Amino acid sequence: MDFSSRNTQPAPAAPRAGDSFSPDGHMPKSAGPKRSASSKMKGAWGKRGVGVMLIVVALLLAAVVGILLTAGDKKEANLVDSTKLQAVFLQNDQVYFGHILELNNQYLVLSDIYYLQTSGTGTNTNTSTNNNVSLVKLGCELHKPYDRMVVNRGEVEFWENLQADGQVAKAVDSFVKENPNGQQCSNTTNSTQNVQGAGTGSATTGTGNTGSNSSTTTP
Repeated sequence: MDFSSRNTQPAPAAPRAGDSFSPDGHMPKSAGPKRSASSKMKGAWGKRGVGVMLIVVALLLAAVVGILLTAGDKKEANLVDSTKLQAVFLQNDQVYFGHILELNNQYLVLSDIYYLQTSGTGTNTNTSTNNNVSLVKLGCELHKPYDRMVVNRGEVEFWENLQADGQVAKAVDSFVKENPNGQQCSNTTNSTQNVQGAGTGSATTGTGNTGSNSSTTTP
């Protein structure tokens, strides 16, 4: 009988560089080739690349939105006629007249400011009540503001350029001619620029604070 094939087993495979062995000297069944350092670095850089790409895309989107908003602001700002007065109507029914110096999506800057004031008389007589509309120059109010106003854009209902032959523009022109050195605040109330018929629907009303070239009631 041929016993040469008994108890014969295939020769174990020769160990390869990088293989790990168990304490008994055998290679674990789960042992296999390890990932090289270069492949790990490639994987890490791949993840970082995705993150960087997302950041770049977000920045580009923000830049596009900013450009669109700025372009819209510039278009509207270009509609301001610097040779004319502007009327700025606020959401609280106040209206101011002056020159718009700056206009963007956050605020509006107004200078050379005037506002309307109404007053009524004759309520207890046989005569009808007269509602006189006066144009008040900002500056001589109790708190003495500078002739410049920064208005939150969210408070602006709308604004418009005024024609030079309108009653408000004419009243402003008369005030400037009568006060070549600018408004001089005093302790007595002088006459106001009357703009009767200029429109009372959006006129501001005052409660009487004397001491200027006009009725000095803060709107």
